[in-house]
Amino acid sequence: MNIRPSAAIRQNYNEIADMCRKTSEPVFLTKNSEGDLVVMDIETYNRREKMLKLREELLAVEEDRMHGSKGYSVDEVATMMRNAIKEAAGIGTAEYLRVPA
Repeated sequence: MNIRPSAAIRQNYNEIADMCRKTSEPVFLTKNSEGDLVVMDIETYNRREKMLKLREELLAVEEDRMHGSKGYSVDEVATMMRNAIKEAAGIGTAEYLRVPA
């Protein structure tokens, strides 16, 4: 855990920024010996935000499942994914699905 006084950000910005990028860990800044701010590089921040969003989505799905929501089998999910890929590629259009005469 990297802890620095808040004055360090003004005096050693580049050093702290490099440390955040190299370690992918936040730096905790103190003011009057108390925790005040957390500094981290943007990639680490974005990764943590995506992870939090994913966890929230998984929790919501699990809560739905516990309340009796119907799930899908592996085969059903695979079929839905194949259909979505075909549709995105334009293969699922009416012209493609038309049976030749």
